[in-house]
Amino acid sequence: MNETSPNPTPTPPAQDRIVRTTHTMPTPGGTLPYDLEVGTVVLREEAVADGNRNGFKAKAELFFMAYTAKAEEPNPKRPITFCFNGGPGSSSVWLHLGLLGPKRVKTSASGHSEGPPGELIDNPLSLLVQSDLVFIDPIGTGFSRMLNGEKVKEFHDYQRDLDSVGEFIRSYLSRTHRWASPKYLIGESYGTTRAAGLSQHLQDRYQIDFNGLMLISCAMDFSTLRFDAGNDLPYALFLPTYAATAWFHKKLSPAQQAKTQKQVVREAEAFVTAEYLPMLFKGSRITQTEATAFAEKLAQHCGLPAEMLARCNLRPTIYRFCKELLRSDGLTVGRLDSRFTAQDRDDQGEMPEFDAAHANLQAVYAAQINHYLRHTAQFDSPEPYEVMQKFYLDWSYKSFMGRYPNAAEAMRAAMHRNPHLRIYVASGYTDLATPHFASEYVLNHAITRREHHERIQISEFDAGHMMYIHQADFERLCAELAAFVTS
Repeated sequence: MNETSPNPTPTPPAQDRIVRTTHTMPTPGGTLPYDLEVGTVVLREEAVADGNRNGFKAKAELFFMAYTAKAEEPNPKRPITFCFNGGPGSSSVWLHLGLLGPKRVKTSASGHSEGPPGELIDNPLSLLVQSDLVFIDPIGTGFSRMLNGEKVKEFHDYQRDLDSVGEFIRSYLSRTHRWASPKYLIGESYGTTRAAGLSQHLQDRYQIDFNGLMLISCAMDFSTLRFDAGNDLPYALFLPTYAATAWFHKKLSPAQQAKTQKQVVREAEAFVTAEYLPMLFKGSRITQTEATAFAEKLAQHCGLPAEMLARCNLRPTIYRFCKELLRSDGLTVGRLDSRFTAQDRDDQGEMPEFDAAHANLQAVYAAQINHYLRHTAQFDSPEPYEVMQKFYLDWSYKSFMGRYPNAAEAMRAAMHRNPHLRIYVASGYTDLATPHFASEYVLNHAITRREHHERIQISEFDAGHMMYIHQADFERLCAELAAFVTS
């Protein structure tokens, strides 16, 4: 007798899984009650086979955390802000527990962690006072996962990332009846790429206009950030950050060290415009005598040995700078924040073994978000909460085939269509990942109409990529973000 196996149990349809809790937070104006909504929502896309439409197929579940202030009377004009970090491959934990949420990771005044597991403290300056907040973890980060055997790499692409995050924003506005609210986006690093792209994508796809974009540590035009052969822009645009870093670590001449960091930065910017860019433009037409003399000038601004600058053709890359500046002290400087230092196995080598700034914070943020989710938000999952994945190593940019990715043009187009769209940009002097001078260059070249610059606010801070870990910068940034969403 042939035995037949029983029919397999059908897979239950994917469903949203959301947990809601109620909390309070201290603010300068008193106690603020709020609801916290945490969970995963199913993203569905229209299924098409052989040219025929076959309904909607569940593709992924996207994880989010939403904070909504409670009030006696509903306020349809209360702003709502959608928040995400970058990478690509990062969850939203950094903006969530570093700047915007009602709790933040405790650090020293300069931004140093107290070591694992860290501690969460109240954040009375949270943007929740002025705006409801929705933190989004893109697919593959946090608890966001693919469904039904779908391949996660499908969404590791500039446009497909906009599709998934944009669809979540649309569905959230509908589910929570928030279409009439003023709407804002805030992103950090690649999150600014995403925010710029979404500003146009959501106009086109769902006719959603935003009231403002808040861009923390801009990365919109990659030609300003990639040290590729034949691309001289990064060497020029990184130099003011090299100067700020050398000043912080006291590697400039006594005359330069006697100045303020801002003065040193401004002098480096002027040097780039008047001398460094023209020299780079010459390429191999520069003579040996000119190169030797120019290396001495360049050394005065970046703190590296003139001999080393001459050997690298007057073009020090970021990682050579991070390894070389404090080589004689047996230290490397951080990329995300060059105020931080670390030690490698030895002091030779071409580049640091790891980023001193990221190593300072990664473990405490990971510990605290995992504790917060399970203890405060009461949301648990057997899967790991993916704080940071290296998706940036093979992220796809098919939309920019044959050219550098540049989302600033999408933002420009959105500003033209929506005359009410305002932009806030925050940059740190010691950020070697997305230097402030590169951000300024992109804005000056992407936003071609001078009158549109009246809708752009640019602020510079003393610290680095996550300038908000520095207490003085944190307080000013919170105040400026609060004013931006209420003006």
